[in-house]
Amino acid sequence: MAYMEQNGFPVTAKDFNSRAAEQAVSQVPAALQSCHTAIVDGYIIEGHVPVADVNRLLTERPAGVIGLAAPGMPVGSPGMEVAGQPAQPYDVIAFDKNGSTQVFASHR
Repeated sequence: MAYMEQNGFPVTAKDFNSRAAEQAVSQVPAALQSCHTAIVDGYIIEGHVPVADVNRLLTERPAGVIGLAAPGMPVGSPGMEVAGQPAQPYDVIAFDKNGSTQVFASHR
């Protein structure tokens, strides 16, 4: 939450047991599910997705895409920086309501 707030996004935390949270998580393909789920302007953001990628999504609004996911918790992703450890390469994946996926951004 702090990462998104520090980057200009207002944040309202909701209990995972809420209907809205369950509905959002159910739309994330199982292989992409991670530790955090957010709704940003109607898009599902799953895991440690960089703000630059969220902003790009909000600007481009690609047809059919309902969300972005950064699967796992890669070292070096936002909030997962570890002193003395190099960042791991990872991809941010776009997904649609049918579960189709494509690489949205690569972080190396």
